[in-house]
Amino acid sequence: MGELTFFLGLQIKQSPKGIFISQTKYTKELIKKFGMENAKSIGTPMSATTMLVEDINGKSVDETIVCKCARFQSAPKEYHLTTVKRIIIYLIGTSELGLWYAHSNNFALRGFLDADFAGDKIYRKSTSGTCQLFGNALVSRQSKKQNCVALSTTRAEYLAVESCCTQVLW
Repeated sequence: MGELTFFLGLQIKQSPKGIFISQTKYTKELIKKFGMENAKSIGTPMSATTMLVEDINGKSVDETIVCKCARFQSAPKEYHLTTVKRIIIYLIGTSELGLWYAHSNNFALRGFLDADFAGDKIYRKSTSGTCQLFGNALVSRQSKKQNCVALSTTRAEYLAVESCCTQVLW
């Protein structure tokens, strides 16, 4: 069968020093699909001040092209499409990036986490973000709206710690 080079949309490059996994081909196809090959790249996928809302009065767009945005996929508006296009412009400058898994004898398992406080402006729920590294290699990551409304930043962080520890123990 030969060396694995593509798997489920991922490009895989193997060398004696490690393995590099990327989605360069998929990213370039996405940029082409939106006709944004000539757009100039930006440094962040979303502005820190961007707050996605339902936008009941906005002009409707095709729901198949809008994704964090996924929570608005049943009735996306131009505002959501503009946000998706900003993410794609960000991808123009990062399409060659990926994950590098170097051969290593470092077997330390570490977890990192963060949470916002009531970042979801519709339901007032917080969002937790966690990642787990085995040595220096990312093995798991998660970004998820918390199941309950935290009444303080401490509680939001505590829920993020719980999520991170659950993943590490698993």
